[in-house]
Amino acid sequence: MKAIKLSLLGVLLAAVAQVANAGEVNAAVAANFTAPMQQIAELFQKDTGNTVKLSFGSSGKFTAQIKQGAPFDVFLAADEKNPKLLGEEGLAVESTRFVYALGKLVLWSAQPGFVDDKGAVLRKGNYNKLAYADPKLAPYGLAAKETLDEMGLWNVVQSKLVTGESIAQTYQFASSGNAEMAFVALSQITKDGKVSEGSWWLVPAHMYNPIKQNAVMLTAAKDQAAAKAFLQYLKGDKAAAIIRSFGYEMP
Repeated sequence: MKAIKLSLLGVLLAAVAQVANAGEVNAAVAANFTAPMQQIAELFQKDTGNTVKLSFGSSGKFTAQIKQGAPFDVFLAADEKNPKLLGEEGLAVESTRFVYALGKLVLWSAQPGFVDDKGAVLRKGNYNKLAYADPKLAPYGLAAKETLDEMGLWNVVQSKLVTGESIAQTYQFASSGNAEMAFVALSQITKDGKVSEGSWWLVPAHMYNPIKQNAVMLTAAKDQAAAKAFLQYLKGDKAAAIIRSFGYEMP
């Protein structure tokens, strides 16, 4: 009985020590990574005792906010350019930057059967609104523009385009029916490795520049130990399993 009491006491003391040493990570996360990040953050908190405060939005807007002094500790962008730029300007620790996921672009409609598996619907033009994210703010929006350029359709579709500030808003345009279809991230329509609803075309990777989603610790991070632990966790097997389940490829 005494041994059991001592064992329980040890567990309790370990739990108290974990809470006492727990840190907090303030993370700026690209909107396309919302669902997987929520799951990863929950596991990270459970496994380490550190808490994570998540903010989601476009990579371009976050970059502007960080330049203006926004109090983020880590930045999970949807591209390579913005984190690299912050590193060059001394606002991010370049040695901590890495690719945490490779994104995939899809043309998606909430309506079953509306989008064919080769994207021919874009050429037929029998739709009123096509949503995409602002290429200046969102890397997936830039990938959408590159795709339309590759197809020779960029000028043709101008009157039909609806522009979202982020990939999240772009998805809402299509899911609400305000646009018949939208260029979104595969992760937004994938759950447990399967596309959940609607119709879609997985855009061939050669039609747009690779979407190398980079993570980096920011120079102004208040708790660098917790921030580094979080980035390290993002490289681990548990995080990788979640990332793959949402349709991303790993570097």
